[in-house]
Amino acid sequence: MKNIEDVLQGIDGALDESVARLFELLRYPSVGTDPAYHGACRDAAAWLKRLLAEMGFKARLDKTTGQPVVVAEYAPKGLPSHAPRILFYGHYDVQPPDPLDLWESPPFEPQLRKGTDGEERIFARGAVDDKGQLMTFLEASRAWIKAKGGLPFHLTVLLEGDEEGDSTHLDRYVAENRAKLKSDVVFICDTGMWDAKTPAIITRLRGCIAEEIVISGPSKDLHSGYYGGAARNPIRVLTKILGELHDGNGKVTLPGFYDGVDPVPASTRRQWKSLNFPAKKYLKGVGLSIPAGEKGYAVYEQIWSRPTAEINGIYSGYTGAGSKTVLPAEAMAKLTFRLVGRQTPAQIRKGLRQFVKARLPADCKVRYKSEGGDSMAVTVAETSPWVRLAQNALKQEWGRAPVLMAEGASIPVVGTFKSLLKVDSLLIGFGREDDGAHSPNEKYDVTSFRKGIRSWARIIAGLADQQERPKS
Repeated sequence: MKNIEDVLQGIDGALDESVARLFELLRYPSVGTDPAYHGACRDAAAWLKRLLAEMGFKARLDKTTGQPVVVAEYAPKGLPSHAPRILFYGHYDVQPPDPLDLWESPPFEPQLRKGTDGEERIFARGAVDDKGQLMTFLEASRAWIKAKGGLPFHLTVLLEGDEEGDSTHLDRYVAENRAKLKSDVVFICDTGMWDAKTPAIITRLRGCIAEEIVISGPSKDLHSGYYGGAARNPIRVLTKILGELHDGNGKVTLPGFYDGVDPVPASTRRQWKSLNFPAKKYLKGVGLSIPAGEKGYAVYEQIWSRPTAEINGIYSGYTGAGSKTVLPAEAMAKLTFRLVGRQTPAQIRKGLRQFVKARLPADCKVRYKSEGGDSMAVTVAETSPWVRLAQNALKQEWGRAPVLMAEGASIPVVGTFKSLLKVDSLLIGFGREDDGAHSPNEKYDVTSFRKGIRSWARIIAGLADQQERPKS
């Protein structure tokens, strides 16, 4: 392995400066889904462009149908012909900070606070998702360039501002710029650790689609005294439909829902079982104790390898203070479906529409709204050379082998890169389960930030080592 003590010492010696740069980025309230913050999104993108330009990248801002993307290219001279082309992806947009009254400090005024365990933590919206994470890679690149004079590969950095909302904006951009984004692998830092001391590499992600259903009945809201009992109540119609989405064993009842759900290979199931997933602790951490998914599957299987149908929100009628005796004209529900294997968004939507149609009374109507950002499930071979390289690098930094695991969440762009660029993504992140991504008081441990930077430096070293070996 190439000697990188100078790089690692540089990272540790400049940690305060790295944290200060992260604080600058965190101060931008870059909520991509809220028009009120679109100016802040453009400012955050411009800041990242300047940062990369100062590091020696050829950086630019490209327009999309949504927020601008930051594209920065680093092309060292004198690289061997077999030097890889790396694409690093991250996102600078963040979730809305609401509810504000639950934050212990303003969400866009980052604070460094020490816990009772002596660990320092960075509190701010975006600290872990994804500003702190993407900065681990950029700071590792900065330290490597400073110590070694240049990176040992061709690198393109792609940072978007629509990940938390409508990913179709980036899909269109990637489709129109395939040649410019050509790469051998994508590096993504937007995931988490197995535990506080054990790194992880994600080899499976579930896909996701989001649907809105609106059931309409009477032509207007009705007085429940005059019409109650005689008139159709859309809330009752909707809740009956939603209540039948699952059977008594937790299985989804949509027609054809499980078509394309392949069994997990026996070797992978054995490896997952050996992890001793702490199911009781996992549920206890959110105030629960009883697994509610499909019977016959362990909790980790329910969230890693089984498809789901979830109701995310219901709205209808009067929801203000006090009482209002009304039968609403409409009732709405928001749903998301997590996909695995070869399930497709079109297949799920077809099944949903058949399911609702079969249960819709003759005097009611239904309309649908697809929220965008569809994604297919993604699997990366555990034997991939990129996975093996990362395993070695992470073990050197953390002193223990990384866990190869799945994640129940979705990162739509991973599927986009696979389908449009024909490349796999190496998913490595340093978030912890208590970081509170998408929640009030989101944080990122300084240890995660520091060792994340060092981990990427070791991965870069692994790539440099490959360049110095003669080709077989």
